[in-house]
Amino acid sequence: MAPASSSPPPPPLPGAKRRIGVMTSGGDAPGMNGAVRAVVRMSIDQGCETYAIYEGYEGLVQGGNLIKKMDWDDVRGYLSEGGTLIGTARCKAFMERPGRLKAAKNMVTAGIDALVICGGDGSLTGADKFRKEWPGLLEELVEKKELTAEQKNTYKYLNIVGLVGSIDNDMSSTDATIGCYSSLTRICEAIDCIDATAESHQRAFVIEVMGRHCGWLALMAGVSTSADFIFIPEKPPSENWEAEMCSIIRRHRDMGKRKTIVIVAEGAHDLALKKVTPARVKDLLSNDLKLDTRITTLGHVQRGGRPCAYDRMLSTLQGVEAVHAVLQAKPDTPSPVICVIENKIVRKPLLKAVEDTLEVAKAIEAKDFARAMHLRDAEFAEYHNAYTVTTATGTKPEQRLPKDKVSASYSINSGRVSNIFSKCGLV
Repeated sequence: MAPASSSPPPPPLPGAKRRIGVMTSGGDAPGMNGAVRAVVRMSIDQGCETYAIYEGYEGLVQGGNLIKKMDWDDVRGYLSEGGTLIGTARCKAFMERPGRLKAAKNMVTAGIDALVICGGDGSLTGADKFRKEWPGLLEELVEKKELTAEQKNTYKYLNIVGLVGSIDNDMSSTDATIGCYSSLTRICEAIDCIDATAESHQRAFVIEVMGRHCGWLALMAGVSTSADFIFIPEKPPSENWEAEMCSIIRRHRDMGKRKTIVIVAEGAHDLALKKVTPARVKDLLSNDLKLDTRITTLGHVQRGGRPCAYDRMLSTLQGVEAVHAVLQAKPDTPSPVICVIENKIVRKPLLKAVEDTLEVAKAIEAKDFARAMHLRDAEFAEYHNAYTVTTATGTKPEQRLPKDKVSASYSINSGRVSNIFSKCGLV
């Protein structure tokens, strides 16, 4: 193959300016387009150039017209669009060294010396591995006469910055991932619709939501829709969960509730790691409680649709910070991931965030559920406790007031005095 000097890449930009590649990878998430838009426009504002890499890592490997220089107007209208307008795809080729060799050559040919990647933990891990291999990849391309020594020296450093795009909110070190609140909104809207028909017919519905290793969507949907029972991977129900669930739901029904909603994360299991399926829950509700029960699997409707206001804001602020991180990076700067903690945009070590995320799955596999809960952010356990307390309806003795503590209170409403007695556990 002829040396690349016959069609040399563009010279580096002057000073600290960079050519920044931006790509989306893994499962799509609402808000990814906002991140792309922010990276493109912030780069232009800082005197840099931006290249959109279409179809994720596949575009990096294939090169050609899948790597496109972006101008200000190219991302007009991106902020409110769902999915990812520059595409995403699984790429087996990038998992092998020959594929990464092609990707490195395509980047050098385009003059790209930094990458901003919006994706999940797998996508970000692959990016950091690519960065570590970068000097060796360029050396090999020179040996094969696909690059010149001058090109290798010009592009000898590669900086990576990660943005977490995931509807599951499954990345450690951040309070929220791009797309998670849009997905939660979609789930709540769907359950609100189901509520109407459930109450009309006094039916029970078992709702399956996404979340193989993370129960955030199921938990927060349970809190937000006052579901009767939830199943999440990090905290399986008790050994006697069948009786416990039926007891809670029966109590709700005895108190006049006409509908029943049970939310099951797709990765839900019991204490023995045996999968808890919607079909199993349906059988219990139908056979033991004699409820007319239906299953609804929300599926990819959770991924689709326009991003909510929070995800538009988060993706924009994190995209801007990603460009700052690129411009401030030095050759030995560890790859950062852009996070949000207590409403502040911060940078965290990418590999540490990925390692902590993978530790949750390991803790679950080891049946160390207390550790799995601890590895989630502090609010996760608090939200779970709040959900449990507000749903148990006094079935646990420690949650019930002694009879001598139950008192009457009075309120004035439309000129009438109403005697309102405090009752523990009303739904």
